[in-house]
Amino acid sequence: MWGDDEVSIDRIQTGIPGLDEILNGGIPRRNVVLLSGGPGTGKSIFGYQYLYNGLIRGQSGVLVALEEHPVQVRLSMAQFGWNVTVYEEKGRFALVDAFTAGIGEAAKREKYVVKAPDDFQMLIDVLRSAIKDVDAERVVVDSVTTLYITKPALARSMVLQLKKVLSGLGCTSILISQVSVTERGFGGPGVEHAADGIIRLDLDEMSGELKRSIIIWKMRGTAHSMKRHPFDITDKGLIIKPEEVIMVTRRREE
Repeated sequence: MWGDDEVSIDRIQTGIPGLDEILNGGIPRRNVVLLSGGPGTGKSIFGYQYLYNGLIRGQSGVLVALEEHPVQVRLSMAQFGWNVTVYEEKGRFALVDAFTAGIGEAAKREKYVVKAPDDFQMLIDVLRSAIKDVDAERVVVDSVTTLYITKPALARSMVLQLKKVLSGLGCTSILISQVSVTERGFGGPGVEHAADGIIRLDLDEMSGELKRSIIIWKMRGTAHSMKRHPFDITDKGLIIKPEEVIMVTRRREE
């Protein structure tokens, strides 16, 4: 669709309607993609959808929950009809709890718990064992920003270390990165250089209405659309409109 891209590239199809089209067939295998956006743009839903689409295609997955209780994550996914519990029971999906520190009754039932969420090495170790246990091909970290929000100087080295582990284990990964409403960057100094790809989700006010859009800033190993495309969030997740292009003239102001 965009350029004469090599057909031989091994890709992971996201299964998100319209996304594989603007990615020329999917995310090149082993790429670590930064999914960046402000609040309410649909980043977590994107991550859940990517993982669930893998599960129904026979590709195991791991979700690292840094911002929300694992019980709430499962409930949020189930709202879209994405029931991961059945895959957890089959040993094909793992939820890494990097939120509760193992505190609380529900947390005691979690299999993969990072007892000290601010201990990055511990997180890496738990993540590594979860990936190996389920033989994961897809990983989502929600959100990577939580890891370095208080220590921005470490952002790039943390992403590089994550990349080394994830790519080394053969995973194709999404690192969710939070930015403020008006921020133009991708979240964290130097992290955009460490990632293989950057996908940005936006919510902009246009003619008195909030409009959602997606743009692929970069994707190593493949040609891709250079245009901004509108998308909707439905009860079945994100639906991107590859044939439509959206013009953002004025950024939403705080």
